[in-house]
Amino acid sequence: MATRPIEIGSAGIQAARNLERLRLLRGLSQQGLAERCTALGRPLSNLALSRTERARRRCDIDDLVTITAALDVSPIALLTASAAAPRG
Repeated sequence: MATRPIEIGSAGIQAARNLERLRLLRGLSQQGLAERCTALGRPLSNLALSRTERARRRCDIDDLVTITAALDVSPIALLTASAAAPRG
């Protein structure tokens, strides 16, 4: 039985856009962000981040929490258009 990949929905697309935008605002390369995520205990490669930013890879909840901590934003900042601002 063949399986179809699960499509990335509108929240995933928004998260991908916000991830790239916020990463660039902080002057981070994908490798730099990957290193921050790894330092936080969730190893992510720059390839995984690239695929996530291009909406070619789903972002699970553990990745989301780590990425947002590495970017110093709340998780909601990746999920919504209006809340994509740095924390406090």
